[in-house]
Amino acid sequence: MSKPCRRPARAAIKEQRAHKKQQEQALRTQQRQDGLIPHAPAPLPNRCSAYATIAEEQQAREMAVSGQVRVLRRELPALLARLQQIPDPRQPKKCRHRLTVLLLYGLLMFVFQFASRRAVNRELTRPQFEANLRLLFPELETLPHADTLFRLLRDIDVAHLEQAHIDLVRRLIRAKTFRRYLINHAYPIAIDGSQKFTRDALWEENLLERQVGAADARRPQYFVYVLEASLAFHNGLVIPLLSEFLEYAKGDTTADKQDCELRAFARLSARIKELFPRLPILLLLDGLYANGPVMHRCRQYHWQFMIVLKDQDLSTVWEEFYALHAVQPDGCQRHWGERRQRFSWVNGIDYAFSNQGRHHLRVHVVVCEETWETIDAQGARLTKTARHAWLSSAPLSQENVHERCNLGARHRWGIEAGFLVEKHQGDQYEHAFAYDWNAMKGYHCLMRLAHLLNTLARFARHLRDLYRQLGVRGAIAFIRTSCAAPWLDPARMRRLLAQPLQLQLE
Repeated sequence: MSKPCRRPARAAIKEQRAHKKQQEQALRTQQRQDGLIPHAPAPLPNRCSAYATIAEEQQAREMAVSGQVRVLRRELPALLARLQQIPDPRQPKKCRHRLTVLLLYGLLMFVFQFASRRAVNRELTRPQFEANLRLLFPELETLPHADTLFRLLRDIDVAHLEQAHIDLVRRLIRAKTFRRYLINHAYPIAIDGSQKFTRDALWEENLLERQVGAADARRPQYFVYVLEASLAFHNGLVIPLLSEFLEYAKGDTTADKQDCELRAFARLSARIKELFPRLPILLLLDGLYANGPVMHRCRQYHWQFMIVLKDQDLSTVWEEFYALHAVQPDGCQRHWGERRQRFSWVNGIDYAFSNQGRHHLRVHVVVCEETWETIDAQGARLTKTARHAWLSSAPLSQENVHERCNLGARHRWGIEAGFLVEKHQGDQYEHAFAYDWNAMKGYHCLMRLAHLLNTLARFARHLRDLYRQLGVRGAIAFIRTSCAAPWLDPARMRRLLAQPLQLQLE
């Protein structure tokens, strides 16, 4: 005789789901009564098309394309002028396309989020797409083959592409575009590493190497790793800034050690200081950088920092924190979203590092303990807890702890969200595009520059409804398909593109 099934029946499952939904509504009601406002982004609408006629859809597509292109065209003159200064490595008599045309073509390749060079060749060369591109960007006198761009990036000095990117960020900073999102009057810059892609074959001497596989069948794997720096603001706006590629030869060759993230940080931080010598900066770093040399470098550059402090790191700092906090329990309690937070801090902890503790730093430690309620699968209320700790370059107080921790340090995740967008939401971060080291870096620079321009469009006030209704990938796909089909009326598009644009971010 078979045993009775232990799984709940359909009626029981429906009742459990209804009970859970009811409990979630009750929890949200209570949170609103207690003054707790959850940080819950609005979901994308799940509905049929809002367009009743073809004319309405055409108007919506024209507005979407013109709104996105106006953001690009706002920055395009200065960007093309900077790209025009790049030395052309090609033979002049064999050049069919101007250098600026090739680089603009490569930039649009990532703005429209094409997945590969083959996809660009297949899509952009269609007559309708090509005609619309020339309507939107008259600078595209000719449309090249994707391999022509590859040959240019193979020989070009990639530093000039990075400089064009930096000049664009400088113009945005000088225009006070991000003034509302500063932390303690400083620009929050998050730095973190990310793997670009892996291969089993050593196709370039600069690749890093590691051993993978089971213990009895270990094999080498070669990978590309990049240390990225991005402006990470508390409203979710993430602006790509600089990239530092890790290279095998830049490690400690005498000790047979390849390049690492901390070595790359020294190079990247020096470049940031050289490019932005007077910019007030707040570095947002993870636990890997909780060490004396990194903090000492920040002090030398007059940068602020908020660094994640793990329980197993800097044991002497933790010992002094617990000892001093028992005597002087400074702290405060507050609400942030749906979370109840309790901050405790100790200022002025002496930290000795280097050989025999010859170097000393004064650091400040803050700990945040928070609780919040949620509903589990059975519909019961569940109280969750979390604990965060940071090293701060500035003393903590009740006046600045929320700004430095919740609006600054907690939004270090912004660079992780940027990686998610670039890897899995259309920017093809993990695609090589070329098995040539210099060309691969060139494609990477164009991808990051296109991500910056798309981010500005996403947070632009005049495109707010488009991105809220369709999401990032949906909006860009909507714009791309509008350019690929005969939706755009040339006369109306010229009038729309001629309208002046004052970039206002949400």
